[in-house]
Amino acid sequence: MAATRTPRAFIRERTRLTRVPHVPEVRLHLADEVYGLWERTGRLPFWAFAWPGGLALARHLLDHPGLVRDRSVLDLASGSGLIAIAAALAGASAVTAAEVDPLAAAAIALNAAANQVGVAVTLRDLLDGDGGDTEVVLAGDVFYEEPMARRVLPFLQRAQARGAHVLVGDPGRAYLPPGRFTALAVQAVPALRVLEDAEVKQVTIWRV
Repeated sequence: MAATRTPRAFIRERTRLTRVPHVPEVRLHLADEVYGLWERTGRLPFWAFAWPGGLALARHLLDHPGLVRDRSVLDLASGSGLIAIAAALAGASAVTAAEVDPLAAAAIALNAAANQVGVAVTLRDLLDGDGGDTEVVLAGDVFYEEPMARRVLPFLQRAQARGAHVLVGDPGRAYLPPGRFTALAVQAVPALRVLEDAEVKQVTIWRV
């Protein structure tokens, strides 16, 4: 990213604001290509795409708003902010989106504004904690690599142990630990073949 561009300006130049497949209630700044952004930013641009786990979990919240209505919510590894925005639209009393990528934080702020909802963004690593006092902890597509999964699982378990309601959306990633979650629902979700191995993914909504 050119030093003279702000993160928000960079995102606006490289994406387009569009309604999200499977969750048309939400609009996001989404990219049409992957590898150019990856080269320019030096990392996979998780913030520029709607990933299957996030799509399914966002849809689940909007279809079952009682899960978050009038509750405080934490969206872990928020990416584009899709799940956080869905939680806000479903009536959550307060929503925090956690990220470690400054571009993702900027994208979440832009996307929340586009949907006219309030989402607080925290730009720090929360995985050594338990989510504080948030009542609902949400995580979409967080088991895609082993080092991340090794830290995410204990975080989610600590959040559940202190009384949070913890939901995970996962399309069968390799590092989802077996036998740790309870399946609540399964959705067929559209996917980008350039990022996935299919144009439709089966995504499970899990409860910790």
